[in-house]
Amino acid sequence: MPRLRRSGATKKEGEPDVSSPKALEAISISKNLSARISLPARTPPPKKGFVSHDEPHTGAGTAPIGVSSDQQDQIRPQVEERWLNLPDGRMHYLKAGSGPPIILLHGLLGYSFSWRFAIPALAPHATVYAIDNLGAGFSTANEGMACTLRATAERILQFTDELGIQDFDLLGTSHGGGVAIMVAAVCEERNDPRLRRLVLVAPINPWSAHGKRLAPFLGSAFGSMLFRNTIERWRSLDYLWLSRMFGDASKIPPDSLEGYRMPVVKNHAMRHGARIVKNWTADLAELETALPKIRNYPTLLMWGTKDGAVHFQSAQELRRNFTNAQLIAFEGVGHLPYEEAPEDFNRALLDFLTVLR
Repeated sequence: MPRLRRSGATKKEGEPDVSSPKALEAISISKNLSARISLPARTPPPKKGFVSHDEPHTGAGTAPIGVSSDQQDQIRPQVEERWLNLPDGRMHYLKAGSGPPIILLHGLLGYSFSWRFAIPALAPHATVYAIDNLGAGFSTANEGMACTLRATAERILQFTDELGIQDFDLLGTSHGGGVAIMVAAVCEERNDPRLRRLVLVAPINPWSAHGKRLAPFLGSAFGSMLFRNTIERWRSLDYLWLSRMFGDASKIPPDSLEGYRMPVVKNHAMRHGARIVKNWTADLAELETALPKIRNYPTLLMWGTKDGAVHFQSAQELRRNFTNAQLIAFEGVGHLPYEEAPEDFNRALLDFLTVLR
């Protein structure tokens, strides 16, 4: 089980100073395994409008320690697979639970599947919407759709408008964290009060140098071709790139490889990812402009100390942007704490959402 860095802990060389109580919030560690669900296999999208399945999918999974199968049936949330027409395409998303709305935004090459361990923990406390951004997961996108952070943020707000979602919290990870920042900035620009709080899990940011050179290369014609002819086609490389997202590769969940491969086969999701990275440099510049606008949002930052994608060293600089921010660091964990350390991740998330409600 990974350790959570507490206030006053010894700092490793090269890591941000977290000695201040405000810099890092200590949380207790759950000894029980979180309920786990397997998300539904892809079904063809409906031909018209917004439709939910007649029988909402109920995820099957491993019961927490000490919980009988009958009890597990009672606590396991119903997960409904839904579709929504938007101007730029058809959005696939999952809905579960009841209570104050929270929207979950996945990272680059992720999709709603990424939240399969978080949804059961959140559902008793919130109405959860885990979306596939247009072009990612199983959501389809119109040809020529803009893939900038701002354009993606506008589509998140279109989603909330269509469903009449009010006073929502927003959780974004990695590239989805950048989208969440941009959603907050757009809300500030429009004096839109609906967004209540932000949860940013290792979000892309101007202080993390990783990717500043690689992303533009992958977005180039040559880099995109090289990527499509290696990572996209060679399934043998799936474990290689996924293991780089974990602090401990032995913690990769057994369903991850197949789960993340499915949209690549069914929806050319990696090609959509290549279109996103073409805008990487410009998007980071816009993020730097957007961050001062959102400094007053109550914000939870969550980061693995062994994150190899968005450097943990950038967490402290990002925290200083906000007037009211907590930072939770997962010791020895990589870029996907919600998969590598789901019990600790869920406990920290629920502490933030329920205490500040």
